[in-house]
Amino acid sequence: MVEHLYIHIPFCLKICPYCSFYKETANAKKAKPFVDALLREARERSWQLRPKTIFFGGGTPSALSVNQLAFLLQGLRETLDCSEVGEWSFEMNPATVTKEKAKILREYGVNRISIGVQSWNPRELKVLGRVHTVEQAEKSIAVLREAGFDNINVDLIYSVPGQTKESWKESLSKSLGFRPEHISAYCLTYEEDTEFFRRMLGGEWTPDEVLDADLFVMTREALAAAGYRGYEISNFSLAGRECVHNLAYWEGKDFIGLGPGAFSTVGERRWRNAENTQSYIEKSQDGEALTDFEEAVGGKIRKNERVAFGLRMDIGVERGWVNTETAERLLAAGLIVGKGERYSLSERGLLVADSIAEEVMEF
Repeated sequence: MVEHLYIHIPFCLKICPYCSFYKETANAKKAKPFVDALLREARERSWQLRPKTIFFGGGTPSALSVNQLAFLLQGLRETLDCSEVGEWSFEMNPATVTKEKAKILREYGVNRISIGVQSWNPRELKVLGRVHTVEQAEKSIAVLREAGFDNINVDLIYSVPGQTKESWKESLSKSLGFRPEHISAYCLTYEEDTEFFRRMLGGEWTPDEVLDADLFVMTREALAAAGYRGYEISNFSLAGRECVHNLAYWEGKDFIGLGPGAFSTVGERRWRNAENTQSYIEKSQDGEALTDFEEAVGGKIRKNERVAFGLRMDIGVERGWVNTETAERLLAAGLIVGKGERYSLSERGLLVADSIAEEVMEF
């Protein structure tokens, strides 16, 4: 049985100009048939699912109304055996957090919230196209705490155009003031098919790798000093508060994704649902296959992924998974270190993790 379930909610109040995930502007008329289609897909997959983790991502899952959330969560509990779920995560935009939604989520078993703050600087929020204010983010965390959530992740982005070391330091400090159990801090990337990518190509913005590295080091040092373990390059947690669902991805475990654009990997098969909400709804209503992509992922592919993701984690990977000659070269260069029977990235290696991952893969 597959133990890890991802559910993609594509709706957003506004499309952020840097985001490359499949999403669309929230549509009240489309929400109900979408939820119906999602529950039909859950029923079709129920025979192979006994989740231990569930993760609602998007998009903005909290863009759904209180009634839609209650209907969806109740439907999932009636469709799936959720008796073994230990971690149930839900992404929220601060502009969509209400006492009513927080209450519904808690009642139906959600126990971990990932809130997309991204920055505590008003100018940077405007650049990122975020719809929430600093005040809304502050209030949202208070509402979630009042509702009983004791496992909150704060999402942050650094290297925002125009950002300074001082403003990033202030965002880190403000985040730590709320003492969230988890902090995710991602370096902004200019993804294809986004407004940010087009503006970069047009010469408006130029990535600064030196500043990226400085902010990365600053992040690791500040969060470590505050008691957070950097268990993955971009993810930091208090003791025992690592995201179990994401660890499953990085450790190469099977997972199933529901919703438009969602990926699944089970055994040596990987597939993706169509990246079109209307098509997803119509295919579901007509009883047609929801997928638009499928591939075989044999042992070498899964091993390469496990090594690449494993090196991003502080525990690293088993020595036997890395070619001896390659390992010796990386050790000599000070880019990896040996820890017992495992290799992990050194502090220098963390700065070039993607390049090292490519080097250790077997093609």
